Amino acid sequence: MKTNTMSYKCRQFAMFAGVTTVVFAAVVIVPFLYGLYLTFTSWDGVSKDKPFVGLLNYASTFGDAAYWQALGRTFIYSAIAVILVNVVAFVLAFLVTSGVKGQNFFRAGFFIPNLIGGIVLGYIWKFVFNRAFVALGNALSIGFLSTSWLATTGGAMLCLIIVSVWQYAGYMMLIYVAGFMSVSADVLEAAQIDGCTNMQTLVHISVPLMASSFVQCLFLTVTRCFMVYDVNLSLTKGEPFNSSVMAAMHVYNQAFTYKNYGTGQAEALILFVVCAVVGVLQVYVGKKAEVSA
Repeated sequence: MKTNTMSYKCRQFAMFAGVTTVVFAAVVIVPFLYGLYLTFTSWDGVSKDKPFVGLLNYASTFGDAAYWQALGRTFIYSAIAVILVNVVAFVLAFLVTSGVKGQNFFRAGFFIPNLIGGIVLGYIWKFVFNRAFVALGNALSIGFLSTSWLATTGGAMLCLIIVSVWQYAGYMMLIYVAGFMSVSADVLEAAQIDGCTNMQTLVHISVPLMASSFVQCLFLTVTRCFMVYDVNLSLTKGEPFNSSVMAAMHVYNQAFTYKNYGTGQAEALILFVVCAVVGVLQVYVGKKAEVSA
């Protein structure tokens, strides 16, 4: 009897999830395990030979000052971008759920930047920072716009943050919109009857009940910002003087530009672990806040 039940469950699983499981294993699990194996080799990414070098790649990674500088830069960029993306997204969500005329049009408009690929987006904003802003600054004699922000170390990082906020805020806005709409109208009406102002209702009623939306948005923005590469490549290319090279770009350069594939894989694995730890901690803390709320 147990054998028949197990066989029936296996057939059900194969029918509904078999193809998905095979595809997931083929494009995620197998490449991950193969990449883990490559971290113990000195493969150059081209030759057939993959000499085994043990933990040498990890030792090289821990001794690579440029990698840790790029990772530190990624932490700073992610911390600022995550905060700004979620603040802007929350404000936009509040505005487009407040009954303003044409709010559905504004929702679509704010979401559109997320549909543009990172490479294209980077080139568009590169033109804006290098040409449009500079022309505007020269025409109006505005000093801080007269030269390209991409030409300075701090300016390049600022440009990356601005573009990331512009790209991600619309997508996170939709999650916050769903959070606002999930708050019961009866609860909001009861708060108004009790004499709460709109701000008090927002802070003490809506925000606590939207805890799950905050957890989702923070997790998505953290993971996206830590893994940023396409915008980094097309907007700054790590310039000036490699001052805007993020961790993902450094990993790519190590593996494919410098042909140190084993070291690049080791650095990618460390980046993955760091990103996973930060993401899991954020979700754990967020879930605890959600429960307490």
